[in-house]
Amino acid sequence: MSVTQEVRSESPAILTLAFRPFFLAASLWSALALSLWLAMLMAGMALPSRFDPLTWHIHEMLFGFVPAAIAGFMLTAIPNWTGRPPIRGMPLAWLVILWLLGRISCLISALIPFWFAVAVDLAFPVVLCAIAAREIIAARNWRNLPMPIPIAVLGIADLLMFLNESGVAVPPGLGMRLGLAAIIVLISVVGARIIPSFTRTWLVKRGATKLPAAHDFFDRIALGAFHAGLIGWVFFPVFRALGALLLLAALLNLWRLARWCGAATLAEPLLAILHLGYLWLIVGAALLGAAMLSNAIPSAAAIHALTAGAIGTMVLAVMTRVSLGHTGRPLEANRITTLVYLMVNAAALVRIAAAFTSTSHMLLLSISAILWTASFALFAAAYGPMLTAPRA
Repeated sequence: MSVTQEVRSESPAILTLAFRPFFLAASLWSALALSLWLAMLMAGMALPSRFDPLTWHIHEMLFGFVPAAIAGFMLTAIPNWTGRPPIRGMPLAWLVILWLLGRISCLISALIPFWFAVAVDLAFPVVLCAIAAREIIAARNWRNLPMPIPIAVLGIADLLMFLNESGVAVPPGLGMRLGLAAIIVLISVVGARIIPSFTRTWLVKRGATKLPAAHDFFDRIALGAFHAGLIGWVFFPVFRALGALLLLAALLNLWRLARWCGAATLAEPLLAILHLGYLWLIVGAALLGAAMLSNAIPSAAAIHALTAGAIGTMVLAVMTRVSLGHTGRPLEANRITTLVYLMVNAAALVRIAAAFTSTSHMLLLSISAILWTASFALFAAAYGPMLTAPRA
């Protein structure tokens, strides 16, 4: 019996691959954190955190929920990229504990020394980035070497949010914008890899002749324009020329998405949801560009198109697909999975609508929060048993 086999047999099922504990943690924390935010908003509940309620909500979505989902995806994908054994067993358990300690430290940061809260929270992205880089470099898998960079940038953005709360002269909103940009860049790069690939495989099996276009120079231009506009917005959020660039990037990426044959995948929600998630990136880019050019478009609408729309949809799309595939189940969306998709997209639409109205703002915001919480809680309830059980 090999060392790998021994570890597999002695470890609980939930610790055999990173997607299992981290996808469950991401979904549960997403539902719980937004429930706490809603309680703070509606009932005036206070948390012993150094962050005010809104900042805590932003922080825990960007630097709590999303990094858990990234860890689950990346640490599961890296063995496929490198051929090296996956992180599992006790090393994986300690990594999950490190993430959990970060959530606790932010929740009670007003009760502990500032430097200690920062160190505990930043430990997870630092260790995750180091593990990912080590595995990729050890295998000389240079193509994927840039993948840990967004994790490192997330850590820097997290630090900036803490420094801003401590009174350090950090430009307002810089940490949030940098963290959001790092996540969106990562989603756009990964999405550009997996969406046309999965679509082509699915269509070929069904004998289709029209297949997604191969990656070419146009794709690089479209993605480059999007990344340039987004990174520019991080540091110059009111520079109007960047708004025009983001609008151009949205048009280029809309044409790019159209070349991936998304309409042909509507019969399988598990695949179609990936196309819809990428469409949210485009909508977010367009709204962000328009908000930089006109006061008629609230920036909150653009931010939530990228967060509730693109991040929420893509995270659930990837978590459901990876969970089904790696637990030995058919890559098909059942009614519960489809309902999860519908609720998270409804949450995004309602949240964007709330940004355009003042009369029913709180009502729409509450409905959006409830829909978001329900979507991730339903994922945890439906997929939790397969994430904690041996492969089918």
